[in-house]
Amino acid sequence: MTARPGPVTAQVRDVEGFRDLVARRLGLLFEDAKLGFLGDVLRRRLESGAEDVPTYLARLEKAPTAEEIGFLAQALTVPETYFFRNIDQFHALARAALPERIRARRTQRTLRLLSAGCASGDEAFSMAIAVREYLPHASSDVSIRGVDLNPVVLQRAEQARFTEWALRETPEQLRRKWFQPEGREFILEASLRGAVEFEQRNLSLDDPQLWPGDHYDVIFCRNVIMYFTPESAHALIARMTRALAPGGYLFLGHAETLRGLSQDFHLQHTHGTFYYQRKDGAQIATAHPGGIESRRDSSASSLTTIVDDAGSWVDAIQRAAHRIQVLARSAAAGPAATLTPRPRWDLGSALDLLRRERFSDALDAVYALPPESVRDPDVLMLEAVLLTHSGQLEQARGACQRLLAVDELNAGAHYILALCLEAEGDRRGAADHDQIAVYLDPTFAMPRLHLGLLARRAADRAKARRELNQALLLLQREDASRLLLFGGGFGRETLIALCSAELGNCADRA
Repeated sequence: MTARPGPVTAQVRDVEGFRDLVARRLGLLFEDAKLGFLGDVLRRRLESGAEDVPTYLARLEKAPTAEEIGFLAQALTVPETYFFRNIDQFHALARAALPERIRARRTQRTLRLLSAGCASGDEAFSMAIAVREYLPHASSDVSIRGVDLNPVVLQRAEQARFTEWALRETPEQLRRKWFQPEGREFILEASLRGAVEFEQRNLSLDDPQLWPGDHYDVIFCRNVIMYFTPESAHALIARMTRALAPGGYLFLGHAETLRGLSQDFHLQHTHGTFYYQRKDGAQIATAHPGGIESRRDSSASSLTTIVDDAGSWVDAIQRAAHRIQVLARSAAAGPAATLTPRPRWDLGSALDLLRRERFSDALDAVYALPPESVRDPDVLMLEAVLLTHSGQLEQARGACQRLLAVDELNAGAHYILALCLEAEGDRRGAADHDQIAVYLDPTFAMPRLHLGLLARRAADRAKARRELNQALLLLQREDASRLLLFGGGFGRETLIALCSAELGNCADRA
């Protein structure tokens, strides 16, 4: 009697090898906590093909079939999507991006849209509906392409049959107009079913047919790069940049930004959402310049008087101590750090002088750097900080303008601009820059705190409580060097106490 073979098992090193191949072939990142999940997927693939580990991994390394890549895509990705997800982005698409691209393409009269990672087609069809609703006379000149690696979801997209759950965010008038109920499903209107061309494509590959140069006017690539390895994310963004026409638009997921990935786009903020426009060589749009001025004081012991209704956060900063003792360590703070000196410029002496509050001498050290340093983001950040501490606000604003021209996605610069605008009485502009800073770096505590203070002064207690609670959580794990740079002279415990006090004020007045 022959014994039945036992279940296929894989060693940790085999699973790690599988993870590396998945990263190279699909671009997907899986942390150590997901090794068990990957092990289960590997086991199922081995059992289905009756192969041992070395044979399967060698085949995946050498020449995996499209069918195998499709199986892996089904097993390793979760295609969560629905119609008009983050509907503000579709408002920006229809009311800002498409009209601008129509003007830019007025001699060609053809627009090309791409839904990258389209899953079951909800996003791509939402784009088609937005075109029909807001640009009915241009709809015949608009082509939409939806691509995904998972063949199963693409089959569902071709069928254009959707559940009630997929339409949960669809406005009722659009649901009635563009969908026909049939049992428990909803069938998309016939003319829209042919409005999108669906294809199986691997976004982690440099596919010339998918990424022709200067081709697309709009690309939606939402909730994709957040699952990619850093290398794959950089490569994908570079490909999309080349494939977008100059002035074309890129929409990412709400939890995704181009910060640290590209400087080839302008950040756009309209219709309550953020998105990007590829630079076309025109003059770079800059935000309002500005800075903060700090003054030393002995302490901030009375939290109830740190920020009063008549003053601003900048006033509080001017009354606070601002001894930055670990600024030089910001380079080790990771991608969230605003100031990360590079070895090619010797900023050590300037940083030491800043630590000792010898601002004029530190500026002299910065100005003594080679002329080619004038566009280095680290040098510009240091110059702006030194100028604000020296009270040279006009010069600091110029440094901020140059910094944003080089690094438009600098969260710290936008926070400084928010403080400056508040000091000038422009609270709405200040809140806009705070929101940009929060979008660019969701871990940045100070713009959340500032938004809470602005909301409290505007008597919007619900928003104040929401922002202050978020700031309270972020402050507990905020990088120490960034607190010292942007914290207005207050330490972590003082800022936490300030948040708690302001929350108490909101509660007392509620």
